[in-house]
Amino acid sequence: MPRYVALLRGVSPMNCKMPELKECFQAAGFEDVRTVLSSGNAVFTTRESEWSALEQTAEQAMLAAWGHAFPTIIRPAAYLADLVARDPFGEFHLPPAAKRVVTFLRHPGNQDVQLPVERDGARILKMEAAEVFTAYEPSPEGPVFMTLLERTFGKDITTRTLDTVRKCAAA
Repeated sequence: MPRYVALLRGVSPMNCKMPELKECFQAAGFEDVRTVLSSGNAVFTTRESEWSALEQTAEQAMLAAWGHAFPTIIRPAAYLADLVARDPFGEFHLPPAAKRVVTFLRHPGNQDVQLPVERDGARILKMEAAEVFTAYEPSPEGPVFMTLLERTFGKDITTRTLDTVRKCAAA
């Protein structure tokens, strides 16, 4: 059976405990559930293969268990492993300190967006299918890259560092 990664938007250790998330996904019928880090990543196995159906199942399970749901975006673990392996940032000459970030869109992005887009040291470099690749250098101004991403693609997104994507794909 295929492995999938659920990427939840807006999760922190303060608003969602990973053991509870794991229990919720198990109650939804997902198998071999593991959470990765404490930022709302769950990896699981299931026979269902339609991403949107899996997103809906996960969100309904959270709603039933907690009375609210975190927006959830699903990708196959193999898809994420391929994404990491092809080094989507390799074509760009980024400073060593630059953070490499992948933003997942629930639906394929607006192809009319003219890239790259830059603001306060954050650059949206490219978009492929339903993923957006951004680089930024941390600054005292905080996460300006999130403002840039939301203004460009809306709020039906979730973002992870490339390192977190790597960990999720391998879990």
